Amino acid sequence: MIFPVARRLRTAVAACALALASGVVLPVRAPAQEGAAAVQDVTLTDVSFALGATTVKIPKLVASGTRLSRDDLAAIFKAGSPDSWSVRLARLDAGSLTAPVLQADYAGPQDTRQSTTYRDLVARDVRAGRIGEFTAAGATLTIAAPGGNGAGTYGALRGTDLDLTSLARLANDPGDGKGAPLRVYGSLTVSDIAFSYERGTTVKMVRFEGREIGARQVPGGWNGAFDTLTAGGKDPVARRNALTAAADLLGGLSVGSAEMRGLSVSDSSDGTPVLTEIGRVAFTGTGADAGLALENLSVASAANRTRLGSLRMTGASLAPVVSAIRRLAQDPEGGLDVTEGRRLAVGLGTFTLGDLAVDIPMEAPPVKHGANEAPNWKEAAAGLKGTARTRIVEARPSDPKAGDPLLPPPATYSRIFLHEAVLGPGPAVEGAAESTRLTLSGLEMPASLVAGQPLLGALPAYGYGDLRFDLTADAAWDEAARTVALREVTLAGKEIGQVKIAGLFGGIGPELFSGSLPAQTMLMFSGNARNLDVTVENNGLFERFLSAQAKDLSLKPDELRKEYVTASVLGVPVILGNSPAAKEIGAAMGQFVMNPGKLTLRAKSKEATGVGFVELGTARSPAAVLDRLDVQAKAN
Repeated sequence: MIFPVARRLRTAVAACALALASGVVLPVRAPAQEGAAAVQDVTLTDVSFALGATTVKIPKLVASGTRLSRDDLAAIFKAGSPDSWSVRLARLDAGSLTAPVLQADYAGPQDTRQSTTYRDLVARDVRAGRIGEFTAAGATLTIAAPGGNGAGTYGALRGTDLDLTSLARLANDPGDGKGAPLRVYGSLTVSDIAFSYERGTTVKMVRFEGREIGARQVPGGWNGAFDTLTAGGKDPVARRNALTAAADLLGGLSVGSAEMRGLSVSDSSDGTPVLTEIGRVAFTGTGADAGLALENLSVASAANRTRLGSLRMTGASLAPVVSAIRRLAQDPEGGLDVTEGRRLAVGLGTFTLGDLAVDIPMEAPPVKHGANEAPNWKEAAAGLKGTARTRIVEARPSDPKAGDPLLPPPATYSRIFLHEAVLGPGPAVEGAAESTRLTLSGLEMPASLVAGQPLLGALPAYGYGDLRFDLTADAAWDEAARTVALREVTLAGKEIGQVKIAGLFGGIGPELFSGSLPAQTMLMFSGNARNLDVTVENNGLFERFLSAQAKDLSLKPDELRKEYVTASVLGVPVILGNSPAAKEIGAAMGQFVMNPGKLTLRAKSKEATGVGFVELGTARSPAAVLDRLDVQAKAN
């Protein structure tokens, strides 16, 4: 997400630097000029000039150590100069430039007005339009716009290796967006940023730091593209232009690295306050550490709380994003189709997420008005959950009054925790990744949260309190062979067991990823199953299931086990058609019930073309399917 304040910060700093450096013009120290003029200090007052839609005002500007005369310096800002800003700025050469105050007023589209005032600006080592270092004590910012007014402040600013000629070319000179990036900043640091909108949004940042910042020249120049983007519009032409400008700007950016620390966003515009805090966001453009990293994210809204320890994106590319925006520009009303959505997902690279905690509020029991004391919420919650052990997280009540008989019990939460998640899509082919791997490690939750759900909903009845799962899913698509291979899908539960599935499916081509319902429906007629392996490992669930069922039926566990063995060995083959494959499956299941360890079932189509999905769905009996398969079943 790009916050408006960040965009305005970049624009304001650029205007500030351009105005400051262009305000003091010092000649390049060439041997032929040594005797032309003495090094001197030059002061200009009431300097005012326009940079596109921005008017810059400098009450007092001092150039120290310059060979330019006062008239030479003033000529740089003179309206109607035949030279472009990049040409004029290339003549700057001074030991230092200082301006106690610089004000930049931007008059944008749709009556948008922005005013930024910088304090104590100093530029050092200005040579041929390049500044070795510039600093500012701080800045204030006000915005008036149809969407709402706002105001903000910046703390200390510092930049190095600022190329004003490149900045001027980017701002004003159009390009095709395909040229080499122009380097603008060697480094840029801004401290203590705070901005608030009257509609109820506040953005704060302790520190921003960027290195090797530049961009490509884009159609209309960056000033024109920003104006087009800001204007937006309700008609299709205006939206098309805005989307095109967004793609030009995003595709033209070049950043070596950037880091934000202590970012917080408070939003109460919808009536319910939401506070988002991020400890650190870092971006690296190239090298082994290329990608985006986020640390210590927390989101709090009313009783809902979410925390994320870390998020890492590697191998990400903006190319699919820019391509999708350009496609939207061609048809603003059409939106993105499923194929482009998949391309975007692939372009995001590999996600690695660490230590995610989501606290879900539990409904508190009603408080009896007039009671001498509030009920014990821990005991009440334990009673609601029966014998199942449920982890309860208590939140500190807000400003309680001691002895208040109407004080509600403290808020309680059920926590879902995920230690690590990794999603890594492979290269995209026809809108789909050739391979994708997802792993979830250490997914923890109270068993009460899955009560009533299929399969997992029975776990609380078997005595499970806290649940822990690990999931691995690895799939690959072969476009030439028109196959999808489930190389591994494994779900493992602590003290439960695991299920592992692998298989190969054919008749799946790029049309499946077109996003159209007819193409996806045709998969039922073109798709087929060629082989499928299922492995079930017990790690405590079967014993708990057997004990619970025996108790309900007033039987001993061993008695019930024998009945299940008989049902497996004799009943399953009858259900499956009494073929040799059916008997092998029944025998393996009986062995598993007698000594629950591992059960493996392997099925492979006897035909190279597999068994069609339609045939599987319309088969008259299980025996009709088994007759077309080579089946192996094994227990322990």
